[in-house]
Amino acid sequence: MRSEPPELLIRTAVPSDAPALGRLAALDEAPLPGGRLLVAEVAGELWAAVSLDTLEAIADPFHPTAGVIALVRMRAGQVRISAASPRRGWWRRGATGLLGDDPGHGATASFPG
Repeated sequence: MRSEPPELLIRTAVPSDAPALGRLAALDEAPLPGGRLLVAEVAGELWAAVSLDTLEAIADPFHPTAGVIALVRMRAGQVRISAASPRRGWWRRGATGLLGDDPGHGATASFPG
């Protein structure tokens, strides 16, 4: 019997993520990307972070993160386009609760482990 794949949550980084982001940067042996970050969380653990400004990424090398980083970069691109659009936010009218107040928060997907 196959187990369900873990759920991937892509969300905006918050101040309480600082210790986990520091851990990711240390594991990846890379500096923390600058600017606003989107993070990928799997089973409550941060696996990757991508800068919304530069699309630079850091990730946990002990997890399969290549596909995760690609998804987070894709979402970052969507957020960047949305932020640049003069009609920003039109798609959220009447959709309260679907995406929350931040378009980078709450996007989920399942992926094969």
